[in-house]
Amino acid sequence: MKTKGSWLALCVLMMAAPLLAADDNGEAWQALRNGEAVLMMRHALAPGTGDPGNFELGDCSTQRNLNDEGRAQARAWKPFLAEHGITTARVFSSQWCRCMDTATGMDMGEVTGWPPLNSFFQNRGDGPRQTRDTIVGVNEMGQGAPIILVSHQVNTTALTGIYPASNEGVIIALPLSDSPQILARVAPGK
Repeated sequence: MKTKGSWLALCVLMMAAPLLAADDNGEAWQALRNGEAVLMMRHALAPGTGDPGNFELGDCSTQRNLNDEGRAQARAWKPFLAEHGITTARVFSSQWCRCMDTATGMDMGEVTGWPPLNSFFQNRGDGPRQTRDTIVGVNEMGQGAPIILVSHQVNTTALTGIYPASNEGVIIALPLSDSPQILARVAPGK
């Protein structure tokens, strides 16, 4: 009898495992929907590293930009977020073209270019100030639609300690701090 009960319990656990795995980040998504967290993400795929020597902020032809795969990755966020109950958001982006293109490609709402999210890859000394400005600015945003920050690897790593892949996001508990609580790492298709 004990074997039959153990077998039944094992079968129930095996059937429930995919449901449990699918909901691993459920609390993080709930926090994001409720305004208790923010999604910070690295821009979608833009092959290469850094920016060319002739980089100009207002001229996308001088920057490293999204390729076709990167544009498809950006578009994948809209249905992915909708699956988690988010259909509109307050979207803030680095002013770099690859970030603005990711943010607009997501189609989650108006995109606001925000200098604290700009890359400091070439000017690492700017990192602590920009990270502090991001923390303070986000914490002052108040209630409203979920907040999405589209930025760069260096910015995300400076705030979270996580080295995100292209198009990967990190759900971070609010209020932000120098040692934020990471709730989940997320990306469409993962």
